Amino acid sequence: MTLKPLEHRQYAHCESGVVTALLKRHGLDLSEPMVFGITGGLTFAYLPLIKITGMPIISYRMFPGAIIKGAVKHLDARFRTKRYREKGEALAELTNLIDSGEIVGLQTSVYWLPYFPPEMRFQFNAHNLIVYGREGNEFLISDPVFEHPVRINAEDLQNARFARGTLAPKGFIYYPVRVNRDIDLHKAIRKAVKRTVHMMLHAPVPFIGVKGIHYMARKIKRLPVREDLRYTRLLLAHIVRMQEEIGTGGGGFRFMYAAFLQEAGDLLGIVPMGEASRMMTEAGNLWRQFALACARACKSKTADVNVGEIAQRLQKCAAQERLVYTTLRSLNL
Repeated sequence: MTLKPLEHRQYAHCESGVVTALLKRHGLDLSEPMVFGITGGLTFAYLPLIKITGMPIISYRMFPGAIIKGAVKHLDARFRTKRYREKGEALAELTNLIDSGEIVGLQTSVYWLPYFPPEMRFQFNAHNLIVYGREGNEFLISDPVFEHPVRINAEDLQNARFARGTLAPKGFIYYPVRVNRDIDLHKAIRKAVKRTVHMMLHAPVPFIGVKGIHYMARKIKRLPVREDLRYTRLLLAHIVRMQEEIGTGGGGFRFMYAAFLQEAGDLLGIVPMGEASRMMTEAGNLWRQFALACARACKSKTADVNVGEIAQRLQKCAAQERLVYTTLRSLNL
């Protein structure tokens, strides 16, 4: 099969953007929202036992690598993936692949990518990018969050691939070796929506899905506002960072899923999916308003932080998302 040239473009989210670009190069031309929706990218999780910078992980999408695995399972694609113990082996294999004409995805740490502005570089180990070429000691990068291709020298890329800490990438590399260009999208969409609805409404644990959103709201409502206001502000700031700075953000993922529902409804000829799309867009707006309320509380110069009002905004997010999923469930896809 003749592969298409890589077309650099900005995407809404790094992992779904990289997977979309790699699949497109292999002949499966889907939109990023369609890839995100079918691979089951959407979720919510508040994980108090797993920490990042000492704070609980809060996720608005499935964990890193889930979209790649979802493409294998639900889009009938086959990827070669590998993690490494030895940095030298990882660099040698990357160099050989690129020099042979392969284009690959990598998991990296944002902190060690020098083409990011300093204010955007922090310890986040699950940023995905594409390596599509090499000139001397520099690798040519198609980073889905940047408008134009960029370059990085081998040493900096090695640091980014082998950063330590939570979600350490360990040199993770991936690329398609087989793609089914005749996938039954109608069937894949129906199954994907059912999976997301079930997970968001019927998760067996209290900190996943809609129940997880309510769980975090209760945690916020019980935050101390007089004894330890510093911790309260730190946690609210962490929530904002996890929602709006890491990846696409809580609202952004909801907007992307809304785009998936609209596109899926048009493709399947199911008009009510368009209404569910509008509901999900409103959910994204509510998440953004919640983040703004958290940010204002963090920046307030007074000791008056209304955690009750912030928790109430989050409960509205949960109620709106429940409305989306119950509407989708009623369609009996």
